[in-house]
Amino acid sequence: MLLASGLALIAATYGLVRLAYGLFLPDVQRDTGLQSGAAGWVSSGASALYCVGAVAGFLLAARLPRVLAALAAAVAGGGAVAMALSDGPLGFGVSAVVASAGAGLASPALVRIVAEQVPTALQSRAQAVVNAGTGPGLVVAGVLALVLLPDWRTAWALSGVFALVVGGVLLVSARGGGDAGAHAALPGRSWFAAHRAVFALALLFGAGSAVVWTFGRSALVAAGASAAVSVGAWIALGLGGAAVVVTTRWTSGMRARTLWTVTAGSVAVAVVVLGVAPAAVLVALLACAVFGWGYTAATGALIAWTTEIDAERSSAGTSMLFVALVLGQAVGAAGAGALVGPTGHAVTFVVGAVVTAASAVLAPVARRGRRAAADPLGSPPTGATR
Repeated sequence: MLLASGLALIAATYGLVRLAYGLFLPDVQRDTGLQSGAAGWVSSGASALYCVGAVAGFLLAARLPRVLAALAAAVAGGGAVAMALSDGPLGFGVSAVVASAGAGLASPALVRIVAEQVPTALQSRAQAVVNAGTGPGLVVAGVLALVLLPDWRTAWALSGVFALVVGGVLLVSARGGGDAGAHAALPGRSWFAAHRAVFALALLFGAGSAVVWTFGRSALVAAGASAAVSVGAWIALGLGGAAVVVTTRWTSGMRARTLWTVTAGSVAVAVVVLGVAPAAVLVALLACAVFGWGYTAATGALIAWTTEIDAERSSAGTSMLFVALVLGQAVGAAGAGALVGPTGHAVTFVVGAVVTAASAVLAPVARRGRRAAADPLGSPPTGATR
């Protein structure tokens, strides 16, 4: 019940709320008058508030994970319902920005809850399963789009109610504990030093993969794909992400940097294929599925990597690395937006693939950081190694 409700909360806050914005945007613009420029600012604001939520998770997840999980469900669910009820571009935009913070709160809270309540031997697989919720969320968002569009209001309302319900189930499942007692102190300087290379890789990966989140559906439409095919590609992306639940039996035995190389490399291949062959429907759908698997599994690799560095502060590490990922996405989306006009989708996607591939290639040679110290001044513990 804990893992199922945790996966469902990630599905709601990421797949149904945060990442579904672009899926429903054309219909929202038609009905509310939201201009393209304003829509871009809404996306940027949502990324910024996501980071605020993740920073709150960095500071509070070790002490108040259940409170953060409740806030995540309330913010994402309430924001989605407000989006459905909005009667103009301002109300919709503000609600979309606020709702995005739920995802930033959810990840560190769930990492901590799982770490506290799942046996150590099952930790890696359990974290990967919960983190894979993004994929099923994207699938459901795509199905809602196929069934309900142009009625985007009902889609957002259903997503919001779902987030609120699964948040309640999670709180019941995460029985007691987690909001009091002794917890690890906030990280010191050596902890941050141990994460520098991973932080840089997450930035690169976010920047390179942003081209698909921003222009993936646009590239398909520009190549002549029908609405059903372009939404189907979104569903394929979600199915790929959901497949992470199945592949954890294989990936949970890998070291984090090895898993990162495999997953980031897969994403790079998917990005270039989608960019150069969007008119080949089956190839494009397969590329979307590979992208979904690689992207979701790569975020799981970040959780595994920070856990290898310092398991006691894995929730804080998840927050910091996910902030790096989203900051990279913000930069990558802006760069892709500036590049796609003069050069076209193919060149833009190839550039994104090169940046993503760099994050994969550099992982094996990244300096092995010292394990983080409990000392707030950052001095390493006895036996710490590089």
